[in-house]
Amino acid sequence: MKCHRASLVAALFGLFLSLASASARADKVDDYVRAEMQAQKIPGLSIAVVQDGKVVKAQGYGLANVELNVAATPETIYQSGSIGKQFTATLAMMLIEEGKMSLEDPISKYIPEATASWKDITLRRLLTHTSGISNGLYAKMNMRQDYTEDELLQLIAAQPLDFQPGEKWNYSNPGYVTLGILIHKVTGKFYGDLLREKIFAPLGMTTARIIDEADIIPNRAAGYRLEDGKLKNQLWVSPVLNTTADGAIYLTVLDMAKWDAALYTEKLLKRSSLDLMWTPVKLNGGETKSYGFGWEINEYHGHRLIQHGGAWQGFTAQISRYVDDKLTVIVMTNLAGARPGKIERGIAALYDDDLKPVEHKAVPIEAKVFDAYTGGYEIQPGYVATVSREGNRFWMDFPSGRRMELLAESNTAFFVKGEEIQITFVRDASGAVTHLLLDQIGSQLKGPKVK
Repeated sequence: MKCHRASLVAALFGLFLSLASASARADKVDDYVRAEMQAQKIPGLSIAVVQDGKVVKAQGYGLANVELNVAATPETIYQSGSIGKQFTATLAMMLIEEGKMSLEDPISKYIPEATASWKDITLRRLLTHTSGISNGLYAKMNMRQDYTEDELLQLIAAQPLDFQPGEKWNYSNPGYVTLGILIHKVTGKFYGDLLREKIFAPLGMTTARIIDEADIIPNRAAGYRLEDGKLKNQLWVSPVLNTTADGAIYLTVLDMAKWDAALYTEKLLKRSSLDLMWTPVKLNGGETKSYGFGWEINEYHGHRLIQHGGAWQGFTAQISRYVDDKLTVIVMTNLAGARPGKIERGIAALYDDDLKPVEHKAVPIEAKVFDAYTGGYEIQPGYVATVSREGNRFWMDFPSGRRMELLAESNTAFFVKGEEIQITFVRDASGAVTHLLLDQIGSQLKGPKVK
């Protein structure tokens, strides 16, 4: 009897310690999230943490609607931004498994009116952002005008390709818009209806749906932006441009947790199809890029990471799946320009010490050393970041308006405080600066110096 009682006491004590540890971690997560929200001026935010297949934390912070003083909760509905691409890619793979399409099919097979310059674009190239279809269209078109699908195709096709299909990698929202239209032509159904039928309903994602600003949707968050430091309502686009397949979905973090759980199973796709989606794309020259089908494929501190972010119309989002650790962190916010990826990494580190960010130490360098690096660097086709010096401070400015201060680790290597971003400047044999390498969470971009 005494032995049994001692075992029971030990078990209860162990349970108490476990609960105390979980409570302490929850407090740290809450403190961290609130501090980041204050620093980034985020009105509202919701998170879900999934560990070993269970939602261990789902929480809302701040306000889903500032004007009505409505609190954010796990049930708050946010816009997906580009994390919607993983659903479009999965739908495409489901149709491929059904024999309705093939990865190596030229898209002209399904879009007969496709321009001649698209003759070598395959479904695989659309899915992996290696089609060459330019991402610059949205900057040129009237975002407040409604278009038919045929009109959208004409606008996309009218832009010259950035490169020959498979030659390079460049993120392409219009490429995924094209994919959604292609799915409609193949099946006779709007891709959003197919998402509901084939993915959302079977997985019990009861609040997931295509954006519709006219419908009455309970728990829908309002989107915001900062203008001169002041909070403003989101900018708006036409209804049609809020339904395209590059990322136009309403979701909650609880929906995303159900989605994450399904990806460990074969409920939607065969394991071979999922593995293919999570394989880095190979370019024509043999080089690989850390992107699969609607997912970024990375390593973070030696941990395999499958992830994607999203940003659209006053909202930002991030899903990061540390798949070998069975740890997923989902963050959704209602502020344009917020950095949910940074928040996700901070949360993940509180659940796994191995995921703590690397500590960088700044060292002084002479200003004249940095002067050789100043100028423009083409991070992506047509997207030029500017490196500059102001006294003894070094900066990188992006066309989006984002500004990062670069701190030196050496004469060639720099980092951004509080971010997993490193910049390395590279010279040729003659000593001339030729390009920079931008590393972020295992992804690397090469930016040639252009001015």
